[in-house]
Amino acid sequence: MSTLDNNDSENPEHTDRLKLFSALGSETRLRMLQRLTEGEMHISELARELSISVPVAAKHANILEDADLIQRKVYGKTHVLQLNNKNIFNALDIFAPSRTVEVEKGATLLEALKKAAVVEVKNVHGQDNIVSTNGEEGFFVYEVDGVFSDKNVNEYRFDSDSTVMWKKLEPISILKVKVRLKKE
Repeated sequence: MSTLDNNDSENPEHTDRLKLFSALGSETRLRMLQRLTEGEMHISELARELSISVPVAAKHANILEDADLIQRKVYGKTHVLQLNNKNIFNALDIFAPSRTVEVEKGATLLEALKKAAVVEVKNVHGQDNIVSTNGEEGFFVYEVDGVFSDKNVNEYRFDSDSTVMWKKLEPISILKVKVRLKKE
């Protein structure tokens, strides 16, 4: 049987969650992040575009940097900011329910998943694939201890305690293209 782990107050990720949501709790910082989606930018240029002072932009940049949402490159006195896409996308991982299951050494990932969720498996092209998790159909990938594996769920075997991030592939936009037709 699995147990729910979301409210574990001793979870080391708790501080990171607070930093993340605190950083996202400001309209100015959200505007900074949105602007940085278009590419890296000098902090003074970003301040000018947002109609704020450089010290105010720097304060907000420090908060975003502390939450690992942006990265800063320093060239002398020039500070260039860029979006940390990995953490932007991983920010939603904290909403995933957490379960702890116990399996024997050598158990497969499929065996562990079946103890944590209702999974539907179909054989596709001679390979077992999970096509539904807790009733949600889709395509799924996984990381074990932060590393993607090239093995399917029946091939991956556990030889130590691990954390699995079971991820449903969602259609997330990585580029928005506005096409405008030339006027004749």
